[in-house]
Amino acid sequence: MAEFTLPKDTSLNKRSRPVDDLIRYVLFVCASISILTTAGIIFVLGNEALNFFRSHGFIQAGNSLIQAIEPDETVIRHTTSGQTYTVGDMISFAEREGTEILLITDVPERGVLIVERGYEGTTPSFHGNGSNLFKVKNVTLVEFFTGQRWQPQIAAFGFLPLLVSTVIISVIGLLVAVPIGLGAAIYMSEYASERARSILKPTLEILAGIPTVVLGYFALTFMTPLLRAIFGVDVVQVYNMASAGIVVGFMLIPLVATVSEDALRAVPRSLREASFALGATRFETSVRVLVPSALSGILAAIILAMSRAFGETMIVAVAAGAGPMYPIDFNPFKAAETITGHIARISTGDLSYASMDYNSLFSLGLVLFVVTLALNLLSNYISARFREVYQ
Repeated sequence: MAEFTLPKDTSLNKRSRPVDDLIRYVLFVCASISILTTAGIIFVLGNEALNFFRSHGFIQAGNSLIQAIEPDETVIRHTTSGQTYTVGDMISFAEREGTEILLITDVPERGVLIVERGYEGTTPSFHGNGSNLFKVKNVTLVEFFTGQRWQPQIAAFGFLPLLVSTVIISVIGLLVAVPIGLGAAIYMSEYASERARSILKPTLEILAGIPTVVLGYFALTFMTPLLRAIFGVDVVQVYNMASAGIVVGFMLIPLVATVSEDALRAVPRSLREASFALGATRFETSVRVLVPSALSGILAAIILAMSRAFGETMIVAVAAGAGPMYPIDFNPFKAAETITGHIARISTGDLSYASMDYNSLFSLGLVLFVVTLALNLLSNYISARFREVYQ
């Protein structure tokens, strides 16, 4: 009988592999950087948005002092050609943060105010004859989510006009992208030959690679004139939500088609063969068997497309409009500014740090982040909830 000799090293301890350890550390660092980057973005957005809700809006009152006041004086005499005041109003004599805020406690007669000096921790100071008066307004969550006018320069902080236009354009984009993208996915998965698929899929990827600013000018110079020729110049404005939404839909087609096709091709071939064996046509098999079986992936594609449309910037900045709608109008042929379009327009101007406009951008950015996060979580939930597991 042959003898079996044990190796000299019979230790079961883990051997040191420097290369594997280095790779593991590098991958850990990459994962940590991605997590820390996300956390940093959330911190900056949250901190600056909080500053926005702590700040004040200043409204030009159209009145001015007719008698200088010392830091300890509580009686203010002003011109009466501008706005009127009531008890509880806050006023200031400079349109900037950090200036003294005064709380009106009584209005004994027109042109005379009794005030509390140094309100909200500000410092009482001297104000000379002729100083302009400003009404001071706090930013509130209630107004932010329910107000119907967005113009921080005049202390109007309702972001609903921006949200409504963003939703309208996103819905129009989905109405364009979902039927076309799903149809393309079914064709590539069930009808196209390998040669046709090898041509069509790279073509869709080329469409996904077109810069969105180019698509924006395409919407402005081609889609808008086309809509005006169909519906009339008086109906369709030069800048409008419809043309922007349609071109956003074109941008979303590759996303919907690619993800949906992957979901359809993941369905086992046995289901197709069983359907054909029962006498179903290829179309019936695609619509009644494959699409329901791949529903989780298709719904995930649609939600991801919605998230992508919600955050699109350049197309809407170029083609949709350059001002928040007021009053709110659901007519897609009118101009309107979206959340991302407003951020792009305002951030390119000369904004002073910690100003009302500057801080408002972060509040809108935080809204976009929360909505996008919610859509991604919904996509993950739907994928897990409706996923079909085949043995």
